[in-house]
Amino acid sequence: MQTPPDHAYPTHWEADVVLRDGGTARIRPITPDDAERLVSFYEQVSDESKYYRFFAPYPRLSDRDVHRFTHHDYVDRVGLAATVGGEFIATVRYDRIDARGLPAKSPEDDQAEVAFLVQDAHQGRGVASALLEHVAAVARERGIRRFAAEVLPANTKMIKVFTDAGYTQKRTFEDGVVRLELDLEPTEQSMAVMRGREQRAEARSVQRLLAPGSVAVIGTGRTPGGVGRTALRNLLDAGFTGRLHAVNHAFPEDLRRLEPEGVPAARTLRDIPEPVDLAVVAVPAAAVPDVIRDCGEHGVQGVLVLSSGYAEAGSDGRERQRTLLRQARSYGMRLIGPNAFGLINTAPDVRLNASLAPQMPGAGRIGLFTQSGAIGIALLSGLHERGPGDGGIAGISTFVSAGNRADVSGNDLLQYWYDDPHTDVAILYLESIGNPRKFARLARRTAAVKPVVVAKGARHHGTAPMGHAVPTVRVPDSTVAALMRQAGVIRVDTVTELIDAGLLLAAQPLPAGPRVAILGNSESLALLAYDACLTEGLRPQRPHVLPSAASPEDFRAALAQTLTGDGCDAVVVTAIPWVGEEGGASPGGSEGAALAAALRAAVAADIAKPVTVVHLAMDDLAAALAAPPEPYAPQAHREPPAPVPVSQGRPLVAPGAPHASTAPPYTHDRIPVPEAEAGPRPVRIPAYPAAERAVRALAEAVRYAAWRRTAAEPGRVPGYDDIQEASAGADIERLLDRLTTDVAPGRSVALPPADAEALLARYGIHPRPTLPAPDPDTAVRAAARLGYPVALKTTAPHLRHRADLGGVRLDIAGEAELRRTYAELTDRLGSPAELRPVVQAMVPRGVDTVVRAAIDPAAGAVLSFGLAGAPSQLLDDIAHRLIPATDRDVNEQIRSIRSAPLLFGWRGSQPVDTAALEELMLRVSRLVDDHPEVVAVDLEPVVVAPHGLAVLGASVRLARPPATTDLGPRRLPVY
Repeated sequence: MQTPPDHAYPTHWEADVVLRDGGTARIRPITPDDAERLVSFYEQVSDESKYYRFFAPYPRLSDRDVHRFTHHDYVDRVGLAATVGGEFIATVRYDRIDARGLPAKSPEDDQAEVAFLVQDAHQGRGVASALLEHVAAVARERGIRRFAAEVLPANTKMIKVFTDAGYTQKRTFEDGVVRLELDLEPTEQSMAVMRGREQRAEARSVQRLLAPGSVAVIGTGRTPGGVGRTALRNLLDAGFTGRLHAVNHAFPEDLRRLEPEGVPAARTLRDIPEPVDLAVVAVPAAAVPDVIRDCGEHGVQGVLVLSSGYAEAGSDGRERQRTLLRQARSYGMRLIGPNAFGLINTAPDVRLNASLAPQMPGAGRIGLFTQSGAIGIALLSGLHERGPGDGGIAGISTFVSAGNRADVSGNDLLQYWYDDPHTDVAILYLESIGNPRKFARLARRTAAVKPVVVAKGARHHGTAPMGHAVPTVRVPDSTVAALMRQAGVIRVDTVTELIDAGLLLAAQPLPAGPRVAILGNSESLALLAYDACLTEGLRPQRPHVLPSAASPEDFRAALAQTLTGDGCDAVVVTAIPWVGEEGGASPGGSEGAALAAALRAAVAADIAKPVTVVHLAMDDLAAALAAPPEPYAPQAHREPPAPVPVSQGRPLVAPGAPHASTAPPYTHDRIPVPEAEAGPRPVRIPAYPAAERAVRALAEAVRYAAWRRTAAEPGRVPGYDDIQEASAGADIERLLDRLTTDVAPGRSVALPPADAEALLARYGIHPRPTLPAPDPDTAVRAAARLGYPVALKTTAPHLRHRADLGGVRLDIAGEAELRRTYAELTDRLGSPAELRPVVQAMVPRGVDTVVRAAIDPAAGAVLSFGLAGAPSQLLDDIAHRLIPATDRDVNEQIRSIRSAPLLFGWRGSQPVDTAALEELMLRVSRLVDDHPEVVAVDLEPVVVAPHGLAVLGASVRLARPPATTDLGPRRLPVY
């Protein structure tokens, strides 16, 4: 790792972090300008804490101490401070030492002594744990591998900070002092500890925003109307259970209460005699900085900025937004917005509607996050239409529309929803993903316990809204979709599909497999549902068609019988207005309510399988199913009718369609219900006006349930005894030093072929040698060295891997044929200097494939696989997986491309060695995962034969890794 000159301030060490209680702090290097801050900080530390730090009474710092603690070289001596409001709340320092514990004289010494000091008022907030993560990362960057710390036995809090960190450690007791030694190499345990702390802290920070004890609306208009007064009115109408305050600097000095709302009024936050947890800001952008300052000084925990005029307004607004974020975080506050639509919490003990939505949504089990206010309105309206009121099928638990999402993002809501017992399904509409690596990690973890449904707008390059400053995404949207699928995310395309999938997943159990039973009183509607199932890859049974005059009791009996059978995993009920004896339709409201009660009664008796309803011209049925359920009063009992023969006895099974009896057994998988919420829940059945919509939502549930089953037994990243990780790391460092002297920071370099082959060999990947052939005589000597038969290939960029253009000649058996082929090649395509010909030994015939790995700045490290050739590229028949890939990942990856049958004996051909292919892909994944400097590996072609494989072409690119990644210490993003 390159180190900067002494005293070069390392700006990339600066970070905003969320603490245990949900507040934030800024971590940064200590500079000589911090002398006064350090003295002020030390004066506020108790004598006991000073004693624990220095092992003796130490009432004040001398001038020499202040100089020593504020002057660092940022290599052997480093100090970091955690700040809130610009003032120190904690410090950490390390000094490099030698084996005897004395100041190090050589950069080869890889141990440092570390010590912390936390202001008493901030102890217990997790400040020291956060500082340890960051100072450990700094130490590793500077070549330090171990920390040593001496702690008094009575200082149990600090001992716990070290012992709970998850690092490999050694603990001794000598001369009345506990000596701890920590190996700073990250371990699985240390990463788990860090991720767990991150989740709890960020979830707590969101919880403080969603469940405030008091809210101040700053910018409340003096007369009805306007954004501020509307927000206040919505809070009151929702029945907010906390305390409300209206704030406006233009209020008369003697105004104590705003009428007709009856809300306490104040000119500034300073005039409010009690704490304020959440500030809703509705003032012009130019006035926001003063408001944020007042909020910070008053101790406000979070701010919701409804004001516009920020990044969505251009470059000046973007800088205004960055300033707003820095200011809010400097006071330890989380920020929603700017240009936000608001947030909602329907919990009965909160009832918060701090948004511009005029109607409080019904309480339910769906969590919503949007970046767009317009889409937020559409989602809330769509859900209200599908099930208004508390306890209905479309009720929500929480809603956040973050606008420009300068701070709080979808990642934060995933952290909160992960263990929120009131949310069963997470729905997100995203227009940009600021930290895709973290999003994939959080989505995968959340999806393992509850569904995550995502619709992404602005899917194409350059179409992200102006308010969203995000990393450039190089991979196509199809790749992003594939990676979301790998993480268990249910990816949909429209707002309607978001609602359709969310309702089914929130109301019904997960299906145990793809077998679908279809029953109803319409042959035509049953056929539509059947065809839709086949289109979505489900396995529908022959529909059970009831008479058109079937009563609600007939539906109940048929559904109950179907649910108790073993032949299906889910049921689609189709319904049209039933027809009387005179042939007239009866779509009255009472019939819909009766049918809804009957279906609920059947489902309540066996809730192990999901049920969905498709209806035509029966809006009353949909409304009755969406409403909170009422007890079912059955009509006079009738025997369930026999299926009606349709199409003169022709079965409703498409030719060649699989029969239900061939379905493999599945293990039933339910969405886990937190213990606090255990017990029977009201039966809610989603209804759809089109078969295609119902089946598409059901298919998403089937695919998600299958992912859940495989995620329960995740694959493993195999270890190979012949991998030389340390030697590869040394090679990479040497190559970077040699090749990047004149390369701009952040740019990658291609390795010379010999160096690329040597590096790949460290990981057991051995490309077949190629020898240059600048003239016919050299080509003949190369062929004699390799042995006939050989291949003659061009390596010019425009002809590389293009056998269709004649740049590759195979099976050359002897010298005469080689000379003739060389002449034909150069006569037809160009001079040897242009073509750069090479000679390579022939390998056994097989299927030509391509294996690639690349690091995208947004998507992270991605492993890609496909068949070689133009058709795969033109049809985008390439599969992608996130790195590190497991054995299960690559097994599924090679089978997921449309051309996969060519690998498994298509049309009588011999199957190839896919086990060898999987091992090669896992080795490439390990190389990129172990060494972030390896930014691209391209193996093309990889010829997979019936026994073994051969890598015929290989290239590798290296670059200095970024200073911070998602694998580093936790930090809030800055856009």
